[in-house]
Amino acid sequence: MNFLSHMLLSGTDERILVGNFMGDFVKGPLGDRFPEQIRQGLMLHRRIDSFADRDDLFRRSRRRLDDSYGLYRGVLVDLFYDHFLVVGWGSWCDEALDDYLIRTRLIIEQHQAEMPERLQRLLPTIFEVLLPSYGSVGGIAIALERMSRRVARKNPLAGAEAALMQNYAGLREDFNGFFPRALSYAGEQIAAGIPQVVTQPPGIETGVLHGQRRSN
Repeated sequence: MNFLSHMLLSGTDERILVGNFMGDFVKGPLGDRFPEQIRQGLMLHRRIDSFADRDDLFRRSRRRLDDSYGLYRGVLVDLFYDHFLVVGWGSWCDEALDDYLIRTRLIIEQHQAEMPERLQRLLPTIFEVLLPSYGSVGGIAIALERMSRRVARKNPLAGAEAALMQNYAGLREDFNGFFPRALSYAGEQIAAGIPQVVTQPPGIETGVLHGQRRSN
């Protein structure tokens, strides 16, 4: 659940930030369920996920992980990339991470009424436990353990921080090449008004993980 990457790729519009942040918890056609700019943020979230699925560096990161992780390799790379975003935060954002999280939490909480109830309940955990801990492998381990418990089916997420440690240098290299591309792509989409042409892929589990991604 790469909340932080999606947040940073949202540009300066607060409602696009909110929509992008909540993207993993909103499935199916958007219709008129949300105000326009929040809907644009949701569409941007889906666009970014589709962009990552097609990107050669993101796909290379998936291939670095053992085949036993199966379709969860994309989910793991998402989370590992948030780790590298935190580790190199100063290269991507001029605002200190703590200040950024305080500011964006206030924005997001102002729009809680627009969010699924499940996400509303998770906000304190996201901002007080998960995001501040993503800069350490131990924090990633905690996030993976929580994710594993929330998936009904048997899954390999708990303990998968081992894949991060085993492939650390290569994954970091992939991220450092991928993220500038993602920033450019997201900026182009925002400038174009994020027209709705991409549909949401089926999820591994609604409201828990990203769309089920290709395995290579």
